Amino acid sequence: MEKQEIVLASSNPGKVKEVNELLADTVFHILPQSEFDVVEAEETGLTFVENAILKARNAARYTNLPVIADDSGIEVIALKGQPGIYSARYAGLDASDEDNLNKLIEAIKTLDEVDRNARFVCSMVFLRHAEDPTPLISQGIWDGVVITEPRGLNGFGYDPMFYVPTHDCTSAELLPEIKNQLSHRGQALTCLIKQICKM
Repeated sequence: MEKQEIVLASSNPGKVKEVNELLADTVFHILPQSEFDVVEAEETGLTFVENAILKARNAARYTNLPVIADDSGIEVIALKGQPGIYSARYAGLDASDEDNLNKLIEAIKTLDEVDRNARFVCSMVFLRHAEDPTPLISQGIWDGVVITEPRGLNGFGYDPMFYVPTHDCTSAELLPEIKNQLSHRGQALTCLIKQICKM
């Protein structure tokens, strides 16, 4: 089965690996935008969808290939949805995953446990080309609770502090195949692939 190449508007190796795992049984194969020397887009949108479209158009201009882009993050309800669209740069533009984790732990440690409800959100888009006027759009939401003692080595980003009550562990403690079934990104990508296949 010949694979159809789609660029993922991300250079995050964890995200590229996760999306390719989700697409293993499809005709699609993801290439990271870093293979094309794409300069990162400025995320100036005020919503996850706006930022995903900005990233997709930017990557499509550089590569002349179809592009999938997502913008995702964690929203803590008691923090009015923070870090939200700023999740990847919560502790600063050059922040590491650990920096971001530590800042969020500081922000929630005074909250009662009952006030630590959170959710991962992913908005994902597909563009056929840079000027595509009708991007396909999907969204996934994964509800959980944030904890102050990170656990687990799988995943990336905020996974070690995102506790999943239904499985009594953090996202970073889940097997990748289980995480892919549950996650915000898995939900959004499954929905998006169904839309692409109907084109």
